[in-house]
Amino acid sequence: MKFIGDVAKERYIDFEENHPKSHFLQSYAWGEFCRKIKRQVPNYVGMEDDEGKLVATALILERKTPLGFSYGYSPRGFVTDYKNKEVIKKFTEYLKEFMKQKKIIYIKFDPDIPYQEIDQDANPIPGGKNNYDLFNYMISLGYNHTGFYKLYEGNQPRYTFRVDLKRDWQDIEACMAKSFLQSVKRSYQYDLEINNEIKIKEFYKLIKETSLRDDFNPHDEKYYETLVQEFKDHIKFFNVIIDIGKVKDKISNELEELKGNIRQVNKKRLADYNDKIKRLEKEKELFGKYESEKKVICTIVCTTTNNRIWSFFQGGDELASQTCAVMRCYYEVIKYSYEQGYDFFDVFGTPGDPHTDYKNLAKLHDFKRKYGDKYIEFIGEFDLVNKKVLYKVLPLLLGCYRKLRKIKGK
Repeated sequence: MKFIGDVAKERYIDFEENHPKSHFLQSYAWGEFCRKIKRQVPNYVGMEDDEGKLVATALILERKTPLGFSYGYSPRGFVTDYKNKEVIKKFTEYLKEFMKQKKIIYIKFDPDIPYQEIDQDANPIPGGKNNYDLFNYMISLGYNHTGFYKLYEGNQPRYTFRVDLKRDWQDIEACMAKSFLQSVKRSYQYDLEINNEIKIKEFYKLIKETSLRDDFNPHDEKYYETLVQEFKDHIKFFNVIIDIGKVKDKISNELEELKGNIRQVNKKRLADYNDKIKRLEKEKELFGKYESEKKVICTIVCTTTNNRIWSFFQGGDELASQTCAVMRCYYEVIKYSYEQGYDFFDVFGTPGDPHTDYKNLAKLHDFKRKYGDKYIEFIGEFDLVNKKVLYKVLPLLLGCYRKLRKIKGK
């Protein structure tokens, strides 16, 4: 076998996109995106078999340190057949040499490989499938496992939900929660439109509003612009648009009709009738704060490879909450993904503790599981270490360096 320290762009793309373990975080586009936004140096490495055919690739994002060394991260890497231990062993040996030549202290990997089958409470299922053997084999090759964290302590979430799209649509829909489908059904009352136009400015406003509500820090607008530029055909926007003027008229007409007919309603139905009037009056007040125009109220941004799709970002305003637009948007994304023939739709992260009281993660988990299907626990992060002493002290040194830069910046 032969190691390649710089796989040609077209060759790397062809292998990665068509491999069963393809992932957008291992794509050539993600490497170039990180070069521009995160100032990380992408390395597109690979290994050929004796016939000159690629059998493994890895995007390794390298970050320089003030010490003249660097450290690397291969998000959801490698892209290879994890059942082939010979390939993993040889590729690891080559990577160790690669690290010595480039003065890389360590490289972190977090493979797109499940660790074990789990139930809805994240407990292992007795007799379920697992990759304990692979885990132990990676340890035997010299990898350090950084722990079975439950929340978002690592570079990527260690848990997710995935919708298996290689089934009939009726089976997929049957796995969705009834409350989710009821919300989707309710959304049709507002005549919502769905389109796929790339609307970065509108999306940026929505994600800023979402960040204030859900307590997270969004990236700046340039981040999203660069993401779109690099991913080109492998990024998809799903926008939910509402015609506010049309909704206002519909609410006014319904209220007028209800109030006009209230005397004819029998006593048994009167309470429900009054509740409906109160709900419509609240909606009239809410929509009255907005101009009568067409407005984007929710956007989901998805990334894709040739056969997989992930929801990457989502933003919505208060009208999205009122009209069930977020649920409707996810439903439309899943339906689109099914129709396009993708293998799965990944919600891109959920906690490994469904009942956590940390921030809003339990609420997030409850929302995602309603349409999510299979709950997955990944194998976690492994560090391949080249410089053991520097590996131990690097976090402390980087912490001091960042504090000094912060002081200088003031």
